[in-house]
This record gives sequence, C-alpha cells and structure tokens, in this order.
Amino acid sequence: MTHSLTTRRFLKTSSLLIAGLVLAACGKQEAAAPAASAAAPSAPPPAAAAKVYVVGTDAAYAPFESQNEKGEIVGFDIDVVSAVAKKAGIEVKFVNTPWEGIFNNLAQGDRDLLVSAITITDERKQTMDFSAPYFDAQQLIAVKADSKIAKFDDLKKLKVGVQTGTTGDEVVSKLIGKTSTAVKRFESTPLALKELESGGVDAVVADNGVVIHYVANNTGAQFKTVADASFTPEQYGLAVKKGNAELLEKINKGLADIKADGTYDKIYTQYFGAAPAAAVK
Repeated sequence: MTHSLTTRRFLKTSSLLIAGLVLAACGKQEAAAPAASAAAPSAPPPAAAAKVYVVGTDAAYAPFESQNEKGEIVGFDIDVVSAVAKKAGIEVKFVNTPWEGIFNNLAQGDRDLLVSAITITDERKQTMDFSAPYFDAQQLIAVKADSKIAKFDDLKKLKVGVQTGTTGDEVVSKLIGKTSTAVKRFESTPLALKELESGGVDAVVADNGVVIHYVANNTGAQFKTVADASFTPEQYGLAVKKGNAELLEKINKGLADIKADGTYDKIYTQYFGAAPAAAVK
C-alpha cells in the first residue's frame, strides 16, 4: 500500500517535470524567433535620383531662345543643348533667366549651364568657362528702309538702340561713348527694334541672327540691314561655372557628337534655312 502510493507520487511528479520541460522548450523556440528575423538581409537603399542640370537662358532672343504661346522655352539654342545633353547622357532643365543677372546666377551656382547666344570673349573667360564654339555670329545694323546709313561710322551722331550688356552694347559704346545719352539701352533686342519702328532711335546694333530673324518676321516694320567689315567675327559658346571641368567635358563631347553625326546641321537648317557654310570650330 505504501509502496503503491509512493509509485503514484513518483509518476505524478515525473509527469509534472516532463510537462515543465516541454513548456520551457517551447518558450526558448519562441524567444529565438526574433533573432532569426534580425539576421535576415535588409532591403537595399533607394537609388539616388539622377542630377538635373539647370540651364539658364534669356528667352527673349528669337530664334535662339524665346517662349511660345504655351510659355515653353523654344529655339535654336534650346534644340542644340537638348541634343548635346542626350549625347552626353545628362538631363537638363531650362529656366528663363533675365540677361542682366544671368552671369551672376551661374557664378552663385543657381544655374549649372548657360545658353543664350553668349559670345565668347576674353573678358568673360576670366569669370566662366566656355565650351567649344557652336555658332558663328557678327554684329549687324538694322535701320529703316529709307535710311541713308551705309556703314557703322554713320552712327556717330545718331541715337542707337542696343541690348544692355551685349557685344552690340560694347561696340556702340566704343563708337559713341559709354555714357553718351545717344546710346539707348533695352532689356532685349526685340524691344530695341520696336523702338526703331516707332522712331525712338535711328538704328539698332545687335547679333546678325536675331536681327535677320526679326526683319524677316516683321515685314510691316520696313527695315533693312547694313553690314560693316569693321565688326569682328564672334562665336557663341555654352558657359559653365569657372572650374567645372567635369560638366564642360561632357558638354564638349556631346557637342562634338552632334556635329559629327549631322544633328547640328539639321537643327541649323531648321532655323536658318540652310546648313552653315562652314563647320563651326
């Protein structure tokens, strides 16, 4: 009897011990689960967005850059840079930027690149870097169709309109005097040409591409153009911040590529009626 009770107690105690061990084992497995989860590989970080280069342009200089009826910036310069960017494998965004502050925007880093019929000059090279030339230009005089003006020197005693800060402004200032009241400065060349139409000035001096385009598209104004051998040939370049060699290299490669494969000639013909007489070098 005593032996039987002892046996039952032993069996009962053993059963309790076994059940405790089973529960303890289950608890360890559950605790281990988070550790296994922590060891799982983490998701890769999201890829960085590609840089978009901001291109400053004064969109009041047709046919090089202007705004269409939708407010979009269009023109020869825009098509050239877009083609260059595609070849260079970069993304660009065009932002309308007034001419008077355009170079400061570049220097301060608000713009990565400038395209705005910008003539390459030694003075400008001191504060910015230029791409290889992409357009040959020259100053041209616009006058009324019945004007007696035949050469640049004829403008000495007349009122002449120019766009502020352009090479046209520079050459007229040298001829007449930088502070002369006979030099009438405007925010854009089209505004200067409008002043010529209304009789506010006797002539306008500006880049040939802009003048020719305006005269051809405003026949009612009855203008004619006068060339002068004294005007120094000019070349346009794409400008980047001084020392930005990486971007400049990409631009120059893209520019060389569109010249080599005929893309440049196609764009030029679209805006000026025929391919350039000689390759722009």
